[in-house]
Amino acid sequence: MGRENRKNLKERKKVFTTQSGIPLERLYTPEDLKGIEYDLKIGYPGEYPFTRGVQPTMYRGRLWTMRQYAGFGTAEETNKRFKYLLEQGQTGLSVAFDLPTQMGYDSDHPISKGEVGRVGVAIDSLEDMETLFDGIPLGEVSTSMTINATASMLLAMYMVTSEKQGISSDRIQGTVQNDLLKEFIARGTYIFPPGPSVKITIDVLEFCRDAIPRWNPISVSGYHIREAGSTAVQELAFMLANAIEYLENAKSRGLDVEKIAERVSFFFAVHNNFLEEIAKYRAARRLWAKIMRERFNAKGDRACLFRVHSQTSGVTLMAQQPRNNIMRVTLQALAAVLAGTQSLHTNSYDEALALPSEEAATIALRTQQLVAYESGAADTVDPLGGSYVIESLTNKIEDEVVNYLRKIDKSGGMIKCIQDGYINHEIEEASYRYQLEIEKKERIIVGVNEFTTGNEESIETHRINPKIEEIKRAKLIELRNKRDNDRVKADLKKLEETARDNGNLMPYIVEAVRDYATIGEMTLALERVYNRHRQGSVSAKS
Repeated sequence: MGRENRKNLKERKKVFTTQSGIPLERLYTPEDLKGIEYDLKIGYPGEYPFTRGVQPTMYRGRLWTMRQYAGFGTAEETNKRFKYLLEQGQTGLSVAFDLPTQMGYDSDHPISKGEVGRVGVAIDSLEDMETLFDGIPLGEVSTSMTINATASMLLAMYMVTSEKQGISSDRIQGTVQNDLLKEFIARGTYIFPPGPSVKITIDVLEFCRDAIPRWNPISVSGYHIREAGSTAVQELAFMLANAIEYLENAKSRGLDVEKIAERVSFFFAVHNNFLEEIAKYRAARRLWAKIMRERFNAKGDRACLFRVHSQTSGVTLMAQQPRNNIMRVTLQALAAVLAGTQSLHTNSYDEALALPSEEAATIALRTQQLVAYESGAADTVDPLGGSYVIESLTNKIEDEVVNYLRKIDKSGGMIKCIQDGYINHEIEEASYRYQLEIEKKERIIVGVNEFTTGNEESIETHRINPKIEEIKRAKLIELRNKRDNDRVKADLKKLEETARDNGNLMPYIVEAVRDYATIGEMTLALERVYNRHRQGSVSAKS
């Protein structure tokens, strides 16, 4: 019986779509892939256009890096959690910073009250960074830092901390997010206006090229765009548009874009729509390779590699029946692995209620280990490649993303589209449509709009030390009493002067960090030049 003869068969609903609204056929056949040239569109892993993966052996050669995003309270407390996770088999560190650290305020600033150490670890100076990584050999672990507006300062602290451990900066490996444009789209933890923000981002790219060559100086993030309510298509489109904007700015500064792109990485959210999520990664690799080859004239393959860290989705975790989140995270983790991620963080089941407990964080890590060692998913490269539905979805996602990129280009680029409100409007519309689908039960969320119970289960959650602000204030007083304040004052003056002269800020930030200047002090020096950006329509989500 052919596809046409099946039209009148009864189904659960009239139309099936992905979360991005792409219609799903009842059945996919070779007809859906008719005319596709294998070598040009699909190819082989490790070969252009990298649809099937960035390495020829993928996980048969080396498993993805298993990271657990962690950070809370003081540096001492987070250091203990890091050591615990490494003992449990985690293979890379991922640091969460609190809101004051993200926004450039010291822990004793009045605006920090109530937020110190709440959504991440509180870092004020090099002293805190030294404590955070005490006893952790930075030459042997890869560290990811989710930080943007103060990325330059935190990276400088990490670099100096490694030097104090006897590890030269050309040996350390990791990633700093340093993606300011998405802050104006999704999170709101910006400090300066878009122009100066992107300028500092490029400063970091240029500095790392020469001083920290094995470090990824930017992780262009689709994750937070997705968490703000975008579709999978919008997540990929806006992330790629941001990456293009950064490279165009680097090019205008006279930097070698191909060399810069070799250290650019990306950051995806993984949601519950299993097939669409897998196809999203495959489309991303193909699109980025074509962008680098055709738009930026990259000659080598390294600049064409879409290297991606993935995190299971925070917004899909529900406070109702929270243990269901273990299954959600497992599905998302499996999707990321089948899609070919390079590193992965799995969320803890209690994160809809509080910061992860030690037990919940362990289960999240064990989820990755079970997928790696027991599922068989890592034993062959791109196991779903060639699937009619996967290849068809990959093509459709690519087409829709290309349409967005063309529209953004015609409208003047990503910064212009952000300033005009176009990007935020698109995300808000997508979020509204999705919420309507839930309210109408067109999309079922188990335990929320269906399969609910009268008695909600209770779980023990992690609690932050209520005396943390008092502890941090005392440490800052002690720091300012024992450091050379004349040197700090001179460092901050040089930093401000360099900002006024439009020079690269990173060498001066490094010197200020060495002398134990605080994040708040360095931010204030730059604020006198760039001003602090205010945009009431963007919320500061963690």
